[in-house]
Amino acid sequence: MHMQTPYYLCEEKLLENNLKILDDVQQRSGAKVILALKGFAMFSTFPLVSKYLKGCTASGLYEARLAREEFCRFNKSAEVHTYSPAFREKEIAEIAKISNHIVFNSPNQLERFVTKVKEINPTIEVSLRINPEVSASPKDIYNPCGLYSRLGTTLTNLDEESLSRVDGLNFHALCEQDVDALEEVLVAFEKNFAQYFKNLKYINFGGGHHITKKGYDIERLITIIRAFRERYNVEVYLEPGEAVGWETGYLVSTVLDVFHNGMDIAILDTSAEAHMPDTLAMPYRADVRGAGKANEKKYTYRLGGNTCLAGDIMGDYSFDKPLSVGDKLIFEDQIHYTFVKSTTFNGIKLPSLVIKRHDGTLHLVKEFGYEEYKNRLS
Repeated sequence: MHMQTPYYLCEEKLLENNLKILDDVQQRSGAKVILALKGFAMFSTFPLVSKYLKGCTASGLYEARLAREEFCRFNKSAEVHTYSPAFREKEIAEIAKISNHIVFNSPNQLERFVTKVKEINPTIEVSLRINPEVSASPKDIYNPCGLYSRLGTTLTNLDEESLSRVDGLNFHALCEQDVDALEEVLVAFEKNFAQYFKNLKYINFGGGHHITKKGYDIERLITIIRAFRERYNVEVYLEPGEAVGWETGYLVSTVLDVFHNGMDIAILDTSAEAHMPDTLAMPYRADVRGAGKANEKKYTYRLGGNTCLAGDIMGDYSFDKPLSVGDKLIFEDQIHYTFVKSTTFNGIKLPSLVIKRHDGTLHLVKEFGYEEYKNRLS
């Protein structure tokens, strides 16, 4: 099937491989793994994802609605956990109705809304997000425990009175990291907060666990979770997003123009700014299939996006053959934290969403056009 570029393609087989790894962690550790929609929200895959994961974690009303409407449709017992740095008065009632768990960011928010959400949904479980003030996140922009962080409650600001009203505690301190980073955080978390675990039902270890990355120490993770559960007699949750979509697909683009300005430059029909934002924010260099670093192969090009932003550049890559207009380039591992962040900046077309089925056939899930751009404006 011919697909118009740009498009994101997710391979069902690769996605299911990740889900099986996460389910193995669930089965052997006793933890519950839920999907962080902020990292992977391709709801056309939810019939598959819901077979393995126990629910979703949402960052506000709209993600919570997506979880309730699309994930729970295929798994009736799935849980919806909703967290926000601050809930809005006008949305809290609807959030309470559709959530199984609600996570407050501060004692202020907890005291303001806890009675109301319990009245609306008596079975809802309530949690407080903790800032353990320890993190090994590689960049400040992704460090929830950095200086002056707005995310979570520190030990100094903890209101013990509020803790009598919660069922669990959450922390989120990792970003694409292995078990050693989790152990570092747990040392501080337990040292400062274990005194408050006695009457809790669960502890949520948050996301950022790079469980599906090659070389991740899964056995050690399982050992840590089992020991923690036994030590405190609590349920443990993990909420990965990136680990679900990790290396499950790619972004396909087309070369629109090639010219020389001190070096060879290729303009593509995609955009780092609009379609691969983490390549600029992290920053990191996306792999291009068949390409090498600058000057590693015979022909080197600077790959640029099709917007007017001067810095809309994917990087310098080298190829065995010269690039020509119409050539297809594939940016690897572009399924997590890409289409959830995509924008229509400059009126650039949003990439289509495509699934490669287990049998190898391609299925065009959604194609975007002018209306997506127009409807965001007025």
